[in-house]
Amino acid sequence: MKMSQPFNDIQQVEMAIRAAQKMVGQATKSMNPEQIETATNALNDAKAQLQDAAKYEMSGELGAYSRDLITKLEHQLHEAKE
Repeated sequence: MKMSQPFNDIQQVEMAIRAAQKMVGQATKSMNPEQIETATNALNDAKAQLQDAAKYEMSGELGAYSRDLITKLEHQLHEAKE
């Protein structure tokens, strides 16, 4: 494994979370069921990537911030689905 691999993985996690955040925002504004489903899938993908990144050095403040943001996005989607 290259030394840059954990860094690249962390960057991918950050991009996945940002993409999910944008999708959740759009989906909860429109309340479109297809967009909500797409946002849910994006959020699940981001969660899976975060869990994989935890195997490296994604802990501390960045890891906590990422986990907190995912939790907030999950709650936002949950509210939109009700």
